[in-house]
Amino acid sequence: MSTVQPLILLDLRGVKCPLNWAHAKVRLEQMERGQTLELILDDQRGVVDIPRAAEAEGYAADEPRPDGCAWRLRIEK
Repeated sequence: MSTVQPLILLDLRGVKCPLNWAHAKVRLEQMERGQTLELILDDQRGVVDIPRAAEAEGYAADEPRPDGCAWRLRIEK
């Protein structure tokens, strides 16, 4: 019996779009259904583009929320 880890953190500060989405997508593909990936981003373009890209791929993305000089974004597989 496998235990589904509910939240996986991926710190992408310093990684610019579109590479931050590429890193997130690879990680999402490794995850099990029902898991949530939380991204930490500091690239404004990624904050706008990643939720759109995630939803286009069939994932559920929350609205990014500010966290100091970065944003946090959750994507559920």
